[in-house]
Amino acid sequence: MKAVILAGGRGSRLRPLTDRCPKPMLPLIDRPILAHLLNLLKRHQITEVILSVQYLVGQIQDYFGDGRDFGMSIHYAREERPLGTAGGVKNAQPFLDDETFLVISGDAVTDIDLSRAGQFHRESDALITLVLAEVDDPRQYGVVLTDQSGRIRRYQEKPSAEPPISNNVNTGIYIMEPDVLDMMTRFGAYDFSYDIFPSLLARNAPLFGHFAQGYWRDMGTWQDYRAARTDALAGRVKLADWALANYARLYLDKESFDGCRVAHHHTNIGVSIPDRLGRMASPE
Repeated sequence: MKAVILAGGRGSRLRPLTDRCPKPMLPLIDRPILAHLLNLLKRHQITEVILSVQYLVGQIQDYFGDGRDFGMSIHYAREERPLGTAGGVKNAQPFLDDETFLVISGDAVTDIDLSRAGQFHRESDALITLVLAEVDDPRQYGVVLTDQSGRIRRYQEKPSAEPPISNNVNTGIYIMEPDVLDMMTRFGAYDFSYDIFPSLLARNAPLFGHFAQGYWRDMGTWQDYRAARTDALAGRVKLADWALANYARLYLDKESFDGCRVAHHHTNIGVSIPDRLGRMASPE
């Protein structure tokens, strides 16, 4: 199975951190968020990845290259202008084939069992499986209502004028059949949540929701970013290479974070972490 990682957003709610750094490249302990995602994919035997990129592309390409140093094969589907979640996947179609593929947001911090989600998708005979999580306040997410079999009956994007239909939300992780791409007939800017899912549900297409086991948080806000760092340090999310993570634990100030630079040179990882005054302090 191949994976498309949506890594083109500007991350405006995380400014000023994202003024000079694409959101997927923001550091989480000892490496960028996107590197943790690649580790997750690799743990589930997904080693061919298409990165959908648009903002500050050079930083991502300089760090990951063709993926060889990470034991993966990485392709880049560049957007000349923002295309939205569905448009970004459609733009990556030349790199995909006639097999089931996975889509994941490049700013997600997660250790969700992707293999189990794939098994659910196959057993459900779904066109699209949305990986779901339960949250206390679903108003900032796409909200999903399923029946007992897991089939999605209603989808509600970021409800504000009406009560949420459930507490089960879209994590931005999808498993899709290639037929979905053929249904997306136009290239351009459009979105799964606002355009594709409502259209498919209106046609009674088999969309299913899989309730995932594990940790998930998307990096939409400063509060989310701080919580994810705290959770990572506390071991609430399973990340790879804990020897490096424990090394970084000695130096990372959990209460103050004004920016961070992560440098990768072959197999050596260097981490620069700000002190309380915002200066760049490198662990030695």
